[in-house]
Amino acid sequence: MSFGISQSHSLFNGGHLTPSIYFTGAPANLSSLLLSGKKKKSSFSPRIRRIQELENTLQVKRNAPLVCGRVSPRLPVPDHIPKPPYLESTEPPKISSEYQFPDSQGIVKMKAACELASRVLNYAGTLVKPFVTTDEIDKAVHKMVIESGAYPSPLGYGGFPKSVCTSVNECMFHGVPDSRQLQNGDIINIDVAVYLDGYHGDTSKTFLCGDVDESLIQLVKVTEECLEKGISVCRDGASFNEIGKIISEHAEKYGYNMERFIGHGVGTVLHSEPLIYLHQNYDYELEYMIEGQTFTLEPILTIGTTEFVTWPDKWTIVTADGGPAAQFEHTILITQSGAEILTTS
Repeated sequence: MSFGISQSHSLFNGGHLTPSIYFTGAPANLSSLLLSGKKKKSSFSPRIRRIQELENTLQVKRNAPLVCGRVSPRLPVPDHIPKPPYLESTEPPKISSEYQFPDSQGIVKMKAACELASRVLNYAGTLVKPFVTTDEIDKAVHKMVIESGAYPSPLGYGGFPKSVCTSVNECMFHGVPDSRQLQNGDIINIDVAVYLDGYHGDTSKTFLCGDVDESLIQLVKVTEECLEKGISVCRDGASFNEIGKIISEHAEKYGYNMERFIGHGVGTVLHSEPLIYLHQNYDYELEYMIEGQTFTLEPILTIGTTEFVTWPDKWTIVTADGGPAAQFEHTILITQSGAEILTTS
């Protein structure tokens, strides 16, 4: 599930927030985070000008703006399915300060959780067709996860009402499945996380629905490439700054913008430190990767502004100008020579 910061967030009611962290829909003060390192000078303005120049060359064919459909009741989970501790509260849990370093037995369990998440995601992708509702996708995901003896991690996280996030077109993240039918030409990010045998696996992809405009196909392609490039620089001893640098440079080549969304540690908890900036790190020198760490990378790219509005459900985040967004996510394990992608099947 996604996590991010923005210098100024447009709210549904037209107001703004001061710089804050957005973590599964709930803001927290930036000062509460343990970001290490020194500030450095920014080359932000020239880069923004370059992006704006490239943006002017992008022509996007858009479907009708998203509207909120009917949200069906929360699906039940059998008593025998082990459940994550955060279900005891309707408030999103605080970011865990414990970095995730599964032991040898934990790695086996986490690989199983991640492999299941990947299989569920691939299955969900086969359901992406015109006239299928996101609620139908949620029900199918829920059924497959439960039948596998796992718990769908989003369900009940801070009160989230569904078992999967489905973010269509201009929805950047945390889309709540509802009665809206997918339309020919839509793109949809499906974000699957499962809790199995005490460990979470977290992954997402953006899928094409029917006959999709070439500009959106390219956006999806480049977003996936950004994830791949981010993973390619991960290894024991590497700086987390390398991730944001290579992702930002690739996105900017095509005129795409990146909001300040953040990867996170994942393991026995769904979200923990380190907080991994996936954009160019203008303000902080971050820490270094260590062999045995597990975390997610999940870049989100947009055509147009990265300002966003929050729907009244307090979860659905859409671009302020209605421009499309795409996202991809993997859970990875840092090794001595590189990174192992755990969310594969």
